[in-house]
Amino acid sequence: MSYEFLTVERRGSVEYVTLNRPDVRNAFNEHVIAELTQWARTAHQDASLRAVVFAGAGKVFSAGADAAWMAKMAGYTEADNIRDARAGAEMFLAINTVPAIVIGRIHGAALGGGSGLAAVCDIVIAEEGAIFGFTETKLGILPAMISPYVLQKIGASAARELFLTGMRFDAARAKAIGLVHAVVPLAQLDDTVAKYIDEALGASPTAVARSKALIPRVLGRAPGDVIDVTAEAIAAQRVSPEGQEGLNAFLNKRTPSWTPQK
Repeated sequence: MSYEFLTVERRGSVEYVTLNRPDVRNAFNEHVIAELTQWARTAHQDASLRAVVFAGAGKVFSAGADAAWMAKMAGYTEADNIRDARAGAEMFLAINTVPAIVIGRIHGAALGGGSGLAAVCDIVIAEEGAIFGFTETKLGILPAMISPYVLQKIGASAARELFLTGMRFDAARAKAIGLVHAVVPLAQLDDTVAKYIDEALGASPTAVARSKALIPRVLGRAPGDVIDVTAEAIAAQRVSPEGQEGLNAFLNKRTPSWTPQK
């Protein structure tokens, strides 16, 4: 499928998705949201997809909402706003639940929805000069659509500070609160992404998808309340073809079949 505001490049089982509006710092509008939603829905149906890398063209990852889009919003009715906000919320949900491992490659800045997009990535690698911010309150609005995912990553305490003030923060702080997993010099950004891709491709695709689906089912619940959930999950994977292949490969000291040959 072709896109107007995204570039999508497939390399084997890895897809590279780049926000491609560098003239407006890869800002979101309704068209970008629609394309990202369509991409995510397609990704859900692609059993051969094992890893995804989100990036931004030009100088920044994403500066958040497009100014022209926000100008249109000023004239929206409440019903228009609800419809528009639901579309954004559905986009973040669709990306968050892609069964493959989703990696965020962050450079320059990730503000507003850009930080929200980082929050729905499984792994986030940022260059050390990157700036983050949930800047919505500076504009008189709320980080509402991204809040479920950001809270899971950074917790309520950091969210109170950063949501309410709208202050910007650096990559080191983003790592300290759990939004980012690795901070590296810009020159090492792509090599670090490549190392994570190698790790991703060494993991069983079905085990990845089922582990990803298991996290929200267990998160925040008492261990005793999820015994059945966790026991059933591991049992189902053990008897699955990839579960059997992984155990046999381990016992016979060989590489499992899903690992790319080098």
